[in-house]
Amino acid sequence: MPDRIYLDHAATTPLRPEARAAMEEGFALWANPSSPHAEGRKARSLLEDARERVKVALGWDGEVIFTSGASEAAALALHHANAGARLVSTVEHDCVLQAAPDAERLPVCSDGSLDPEVLTEAVERERPLVAVQQINSETGNRQDLSAIAGIAHQAGGLVLADCAQGAGRYATPRCDMAIVSAHKFGGPIGIGALLVEDYAMLAPSGGQERGYRRGTENLPGVLGMAAALAACSDPYVAPEVLEPLDALAEECRKLGGTWLSDRLSDPTPYIRAIAMPSMSATAQVMRFDMAGIAVSQGSACSSGTMKTSRVLEAMQVEPEVAANTIRVSVGWNTTRAEVERFREVWLDLAGA
Repeated sequence: MPDRIYLDHAATTPLRPEARAAMEEGFALWANPSSPHAEGRKARSLLEDARERVKVALGWDGEVIFTSGASEAAALALHHANAGARLVSTVEHDCVLQAAPDAERLPVCSDGSLDPEVLTEAVERERPLVAVQQINSETGNRQDLSAIAGIAHQAGGLVLADCAQGAGRYATPRCDMAIVSAHKFGGPIGIGALLVEDYAMLAPSGGQERGYRRGTENLPGVLGMAAALAACSDPYVAPEVLEPLDALAEECRKLGGTWLSDRLSDPTPYIRAIAMPSMSATAQVMRFDMAGIAVSQGSACSSGTMKTSRVLEAMQVEPEVAANTIRVSVGWNTTRAEVERFREVWLDLAGA
């Protein structure tokens, strides 16, 4: 049986060998970093060294609070930020919306960008916290965080950037806090971080991580995360790997399909949303799976619901297009041959 092709890196990406090796070191030297004995002090030294390496890799001058992943980082920021009203866009990841169920929802334009006029009006209140994804996990659209931060800061507010899909690929955007998830760039599952420009922006909530998080630090995971970040290259994926997708875009248009990147304000190359003209997304995911290719129907957190994507609905994408849209995402170990094979199967299913 031929090797399967994995094109769902936006959900999770395979563990890098550098991260695996670093984790093995962490397991061999494991002790509780908070313990005062020699073993604990050694673990603490490794933890703090990794923290500094994460800062350097992300270009972050502030503080780093290690968490169990993006969901905990989002909850930590949204529950404990020293700010007033919580404002979130309608296309945020489920973990952000669930962490702030009472937050005001900010609409986006049809190109996926946060509406600046709505944002300008919404921030006119006492020190709001604005939560926005750097890169949307379903469409690959990148928000203009610099402009968003400018509007929020002018009103005395704070910006929380969800960088789960951007860390390791793009520079950390201008923001006050940022969410990072290791398994999105080749680190282990179960480790992430909340980047905070200044601890004063956040109320303490536990005994570990300088008093801002409960629970023993995951030293092996932290070491794996730091190693994975260090292994990220620029560009994250070689341009030649992506060329078959660029070729497919034109073929998709000719066949009456929809290449969602055409509608986006700032599309990124690693996540592509594609609507086939004649087959539902659910059927496509099954057919691709039978052909040995893993793709998804929207975010992994909601792809099993069989419901129309709320992200595409918020962008006013036509229901018939949204119903036929799949997500293809590439990562650090994707090859050109794998992308070529996806293109061949897509065209076959579309009846080209």
